[in-house]
Amino acid sequence: MRLVTFEIPGIMGSLTRVGALESNNRIVDLAAAHRLMLLDSGVSKSAADRISSALIPMDLLLFIEGGRFILEEARKALDWVRGDRIPDRELCTFATDTVTLRSPIPRPPLLRDFMAFEEHLQNIYPKLGRSIPPEWYNLPVYYKGNPGSTGGHGDDIRIPSYEQELDYEFELAFVIGKGGSNIDPKDALEHVYGFMIYNDFSARSMQEREMSVGLGPAKGKDFNRGHVLGPCLVTADEIPDIYNLTMVASINGKECCRTNTNTIHWKFEDMIAHASRDEYLYPGEVFGSGTVGNGSGKESGRMLQAGDVIELSIEGLGTLRNQVIANRQTMEG
Repeated sequence: MRLVTFEIPGIMGSLTRVGALESNNRIVDLAAAHRLMLLDSGVSKSAADRISSALIPMDLLLFIEGGRFILEEARKALDWVRGDRIPDRELCTFATDTVTLRSPIPRPPLLRDFMAFEEHLQNIYPKLGRSIPPEWYNLPVYYKGNPGSTGGHGDDIRIPSYEQELDYEFELAFVIGKGGSNIDPKDALEHVYGFMIYNDFSARSMQEREMSVGLGPAKGKDFNRGHVLGPCLVTADEIPDIYNLTMVASINGKECCRTNTNTIHWKFEDMIAHASRDEYLYPGEVFGSGTVGNGSGKESGRMLQAGDVIELSIEGLGTLRNQVIANRQTMEG
């Protein structure tokens, strides 16, 4: 299933819903579909309201916490909507251009970002006058980003006030579905709920200043909508081999990166096992892979300016699209 968080207008303001993105560019509101399915089976209106609100949460984080049980209930509703005898299909489906997509998990419990692709480091470290630290080959390191600074597909990304340009970082992200501690690598993928695309936007000059002190990144990564996730969360069962997916990035329609997830050095099993050492992982936590080789402007020399449109596509996961807009200082000037 391709899960999304979306907003629709309401009398009291926007309403946030959990939906399934279909191949015809329509979104099925899963709670509404489940309610209609129950009504169609003869359940009373009041009972259908209570049951659907209990079984299909409006928050994707709560949805994930419900595990396989809630996912199966949602699949029943989705299959029902896809059937032939649905009199009120329009009551639970929306065209994607009539709603606002948000980050699939608008505020994850935790956001960790690794450095899993050797080629990216081989390209980056010489520009810093350094070689890859030997310890990188011994353990999968990560930083923690601000889970309150996420963005979604279609969001405009404003250049921070302390920067004149932005960099993009093309990554694959996964979401923890089953919690655990001290997870064995051979069991680790059983803890993955699904996958999505991650654009880890970077304010490079601030990031370099911070990291010269030996800490960070902090404001080099954490600014409004700096961690963009989406366009949907694809459940793990939809991806036969996560280590063989084509990845393509383009700026203003011009391709700037083409690679494959099979170039990864530290696998997701390694990341989960390492992060869970003497620490509990919770459902909904987001793990980023780190930037794929040639997946950033720092490598190509092409940074993002106001007006640029960056598109990141991963086979089976869709395309994540955002436009960069000017910082407030530039606008006021």
